[in-house]
Amino acid sequence: MPREDFERNLNEVQDDVVKLGSMVEKAVFKSIDCLKNRDIEGSQQVIDEDDVIDDMTQSIEDRCIDLIALEAPMASDLRGIISALMVSNELERMGDYAEGIAKISVAMGNLPPLKPLIDIPRMADKAANMVRQSLESYVNKDAESAYEVVKSDDEVDSLYDQVYRELLTYMMADPSTIQRATYLLWVAHDLERVADRTTNIAERVIYLVTGSPMEKF
Repeated sequence: MPREDFERNLNEVQDDVVKLGSMVEKAVFKSIDCLKNRDIEGSQQVIDEDDVIDDMTQSIEDRCIDLIALEAPMASDLRGIISALMVSNELERMGDYAEGIAKISVAMGNLPPLKPLIDIPRMADKAANMVRQSLESYVNKDAESAYEVVKSDDEVDSLYDQVYRELLTYMMADPSTIQRATYLLWVAHDLERVADRTTNIAERVIYLVTGSPMEKF
């Protein structure tokens, strides 16, 4: 494979990774919006559309394998290919978390949330912003921006701890709230995992750019 063809194909794979990230970001936002508005039909759409995310992830993986098979990449090129594989895998898992939130919304049916949703949407906003910034750092090969994403994870963790303590208080005070509180705990946990997966992407960007793990950044 001529060098220019290899670079074009690798750039196309990276573009697809960014498109996948945009799909995942929208799925996270939509899953939370549907939960807030008790939009069961919209939640089911998030569940159905996860198949598209899965298919695109598989396509990226197949193309990365082809790139490795058709040309023995140099070290920097190989880091780029492996990074695309790992980033797409992390995004696919985030799509699963969005699907999980949508399934919780469907399971709740017409049952209203235990309390007005304030901190959980804030978690979703922060996590989605982390996704966007991590992908921007990936495209721009910006290790400094990626490091800011890693630091942002602490904010999501703090919100999760806050939600956890509040919902636990509800359950202890009134056992009849346990089911609804548990649903919201699952949602908060899924969002916390989205942020964790985004941190993994940011750390991978740091390695892609510097050739060293984040600990040495």
